[in-house]
Amino acid sequence: MTLPRPNSTRAAVLVPFAIVTLIWGSTWIVIRDQLAGANVPPSWSVSYRFLVAGLTLTAVAAWRGELGGAHRRDPGFWRFAALVGLLQFVMNFNFVYRAEQHITSGLVAVTFALLLVPNALFGRIFLGQRLGRQLLAGSAIAMAGVALLFVREARGDANGAHQTVLGIALTLVAILSASVSNVMQATERARRYPMTPMLATAMLIGAGMDAGWAWLTTGPPVFDPRPSYVAGVLYLGIAASALAFTLYFRLIRVIGPAKAAYNSVIVPVIAMLLSTLYEGYRWTTLAAAGAALAGVGLVVALSARRPAR
Repeated sequence: MTLPRPNSTRAAVLVPFAIVTLIWGSTWIVIRDQLAGANVPPSWSVSYRFLVAGLTLTAVAAWRGELGGAHRRDPGFWRFAALVGLLQFVMNFNFVYRAEQHITSGLVAVTFALLLVPNALFGRIFLGQRLGRQLLAGSAIAMAGVALLFVREARGDANGAHQTVLGIALTLVAILSASVSNVMQATERARRYPMTPMLATAMLIGAGMDAGWAWLTTGPPVFDPRPSYVAGVLYLGIAASALAFTLYFRLIRVIGPAKAAYNSVIVPVIAMLLSTLYEGYRWTTLAAAGAALAGVGLVVALSARRPAR
């Protein structure tokens, strides 16, 4: 008798997983341009990104006729969206943008691959999702690959030990914020709310919080009219936020936060491949071995027979 394929190897899962990974693998280059080429404080760049994303998803929800549902009259909906906005779209991204002021984008991307760990632990603690042996084996293999990538990127970071430690610390805070938000998406409470209006509301609330923080800490709004900056805000807002987060949060609801977080393991590999094409990145033995192990770990983990419940 042939066993049915596990949830996480269906095309309905693998296709959005690949789309999210490819999009987020490209965002590090765009973010770096915003930090290095624009005279805009990071918090304002984050604000513009999620304002664009929130308006995009609001338009989609309106087109689908989802804006006027019963959820709008539920105070729990607003509290849930506000908490997601704070954790995912304020704390997570502000800490990531600031981390890239202290260490390279490659090192931030590699460090963020550790999202797999708190996602798996929180999923076990708060959702009761057990980790099968195959998932644990895949995670161990992938983390070994991440460790090799981390060593490679840390060696190439010329910012000094103090700056490196500070940048990694900021990234770890971002990881924890994102992980709590991720696990929230797999709860029964989250399933009661339609995805698009919930995300649109969370992003707009997050954008407002980002703007308030930016004004408080850096002053009135600053915008860079350069075409590359405008294009970057639109790309990060529409593709990397409105589209990618919708797909990613749906993945969490289907396969659980641990497996969904494997995109963060592959994202730095995609980022390095793009850097090879556009920035002349040179692969070393450590980098190649790390990328290979990350890929093997991904295949092992996602082919695990234990579905996420």
